[in-house]
Amino acid sequence: MQGDSVEENSALMQPFLDDREMLQKRLQGSLDVLGSQNEVDASRLGAIGFCFGGLCVLDLARVGADLNGVVSFHGLFGSPGNTAENKIKARILVLHGWDDPMATPDQVVTLGEELTGMGADWQIHGYGNTMHAFTNPDANDPDFGTVYQPDADRRSWNAMQNFLSEIFD
Repeated sequence: MQGDSVEENSALMQPFLDDREMLQKRLQGSLDVLGSQNEVDASRLGAIGFCFGGLCVLDLARVGADLNGVVSFHGLFGSPGNTAENKIKARILVLHGWDDPMATPDQVVTLGEELTGMGADWQIHGYGNTMHAFTNPDANDPDFGTVYQPDADRRSWNAMQNFLSEIFD
């Protein structure tokens, strides 16, 4: 489900942000269903997410999901508060607009420290002069902090392709 406005989208996401354990259980359940499909090699799974989806794939990694890797595009970084003692199995690629008001440079540093503390193999690529939603050609609201940035879009997609080649070859 997707809302028709920023306010509706925020209202739809808020219950999951308020109850990250519920979100994590739903994500793990979805991953379990995917891995049980005959057409799927459960030993070769990855997850990619944009914005709230970027937070979701980071949470999958934080709960120790059995994934080869996760990629977060302009994701949200706030720690869920229930995973500090976990070890991360998945390799992590974070693709981030440095000027993203929804994930500030301080939060980038905090995320790096968190991932290191959880034993993750991680990378964070920061794109200068780039805000949130930089991969969305329809994003054009600098006051809200969402602006398409074609160079960062292209570079982040290339970085993801390289990462996926590394984790699946």
